[in-house]
Amino acid sequence: MLVLASSSPRRRELLAQAGYTFTVAPAHIPEDPLSGESPIAYVVRLAREKAEAVCAQLTPNENEPILVLGADTTVVAPNGEILGKPVDATDAARMLRLLAGATHQVITGVALVTQAGIETAAEVTHVTMLTLSESEIADYIATNEPMDKAGAYAIQGRAARWVPRTHGCYFNVVGLPLALVSSLIEGANRHVDKTVIPETAAASSI
Repeated sequence: MLVLASSSPRRRELLAQAGYTFTVAPAHIPEDPLSGESPIAYVVRLAREKAEAVCAQLTPNENEPILVLGADTTVVAPNGEILGKPVDATDAARMLRLLAGATHQVITGVALVTQAGIETAAEVTHVTMLTLSESEIADYIATNEPMDKAGAYAIQGRAARWVPRTHGCYFNVVGLPLALVSSLIEGANRHVDKTVIPETAAASSI
């Protein structure tokens, strides 16, 4: 049984798009970076903690091994600042000003907890954003799209028109690097000698 330890609708949609059948069990943990923690270490730690927290709540089943997938995405501004979700419209505008007219990084940490142990990895994508006017920023924030997104934008949404190029995995910017995740799941399946079979996906919350 594959369990997604995330409430993100974008991660749920991407995992379903890849053809996996899974259940959803959101993890609720503090998401503040530690002092001196690098962006990659930060997202990998959160992904691991989310997966471990959910795994601890599940009852092991010998007939159906449990695989718990945790993920966390952050945006790293050109000045090196880790950008999470904006706390309000003013914070969203500040983040967009940092990103506009430059190239930044989007980093997703992923963790897969199984009976065999924990596998972690991270994906980095470079995203170039056009220069934005204050009116463009204000109009975008008024749509409310930036408010629950790391870095205050959604590449799959209205902000797509401001991204002329990416270098790396596009799905990583949306919230889940599918090729990396699939590799982790396939590797875990070989260890437990079971297969989470991609099929017509159906996600349910538990």
